[in-house]
Amino acid sequence: MTRVALILLIAVWIVAGSARAQNLQLHYDMGKGRGYLTSTVEMFRPDGYGSTFFFIDMDYGVGDTKGVSLAYWEIARAIRFWEGPWAFHLEYNGGLYRWQEGTSSGADGFPDAWYAGIQYSRDASDYSKGFTLQALYKCLRGKQNLSFQLTGVWYLNLLNDKVSFTGYADFWREDCSFNGEKTKFIFQSEPQLWYNLTQNIALGGEVEVDYNFLVKGWKLCPTIGTKVTF
Repeated sequence: MTRVALILLIAVWIVAGSARAQNLQLHYDMGKGRGYLTSTVEMFRPDGYGSTFFFIDMDYGVGDTKGVSLAYWEIARAIRFWEGPWAFHLEYNGGLYRWQEGTSSGADGFPDAWYAGIQYSRDASDYSKGFTLQALYKCLRGKQNLSFQLTGVWYLNLLNDKVSFTGYADFWREDCSFNGEKTKFIFQSEPQLWYNLTQNIALGGEVEVDYNFLVKGWKLCPTIGTKVTF
């Protein structure tokens, strides 16, 4: 483990008593050509009119970049004024990144993404498992005003809640070009597997599965990580 990784891991444990998010994750990315850290702050909160979800991802030390090299966030609201599994869904995604390779450097942003649609959710009576399916209109500011996204989210607790299998899968329309070769569809999924040492602390990781996301074709990016739940 690098010195930076050790410092950030210690920081996760220090802030565990004061952070307000539902969970805080720290991952070491072992994907080919990667080898950097990602922190995730994540919250899900239901209420009498639906639920609110957000996460904030930050990458650290990509290439020769010192400190935060990417900051990306998503906030989503499910709206329901009735009993049942159906709800309206509104969402926003956006972020920035910077890079440095030797003496060359630069920065840019991701296109703002706006979503609207419907979702269907089901949970077991004991909340040991559940899933959500979403069908969404998607607008990428300055790139693609008319698009769609299909999303599935799941959780499954096993072995008396000692093991948790969670994750999501997205499939959407977005026009991209890689070395002059055009693609129209992107798939991304991040299944996570956690061993819960206690009710609040877990060890595990995830595998990011991409198709035509940033590079053409399939790509697998495994991580190892720790998670503190509040």
